[in-house]
Amino acid sequence: MTYRYAIALGSNRRHGRHGSPAAVLRAAIAALETEGLRIVATSPILATPALGPAGRAFANAAILAETPLDPPVLLALLKRIERSFGRRPGRRWGPRVLDLDVILWSGGIFRTRRLSIPHRETAKRAFVLKPLARIAPRWHLGAGRVAHALARLDRARPRS
Repeated sequence: MTYRYAIALGSNRRHGRHGSPAAVLRAAIAALETEGLRIVATSPILATPALGPAGRAFANAAILAETPLDPPVLLALLKRIERSFGRRPGRRWGPRVLDLDVILWSGGIFRTRRLSIPHRETAKRAFVLKPLARIAPRWHLGAGRVAHALARLDRARPRS
């Protein structure tokens, strides 16, 4: 059986070999392909402001990928790739070379202590929804489609 996943990617630190955060995301997508994921769609890489103490702006993107891997096995692969790019445990919302998150999957809801699909914070995060809406606007988050969640979030933000 093959599953389809939506994976969010983020970076706000340069990498010694890959370069800028946007280049890190492109290299991470190539690493996912090397590990056997079939990339079905890739969003544009968007520059987004940092939240909390992360400091620098992020490069964010989303991909749709197909693989026979179950969610926990895919999560372990994503964490291994993050470590291979130099990701180390640190403070929440801190700067990071690479962040890979499983956002949605074709199997619907999946919950364990380590992994929640849909990702619990997706509907509150424009930096995830904007790239995801470019490639999967009709996918369901549980409380509606991706495009609808982004529209609600945009309406809720104060205008300047």
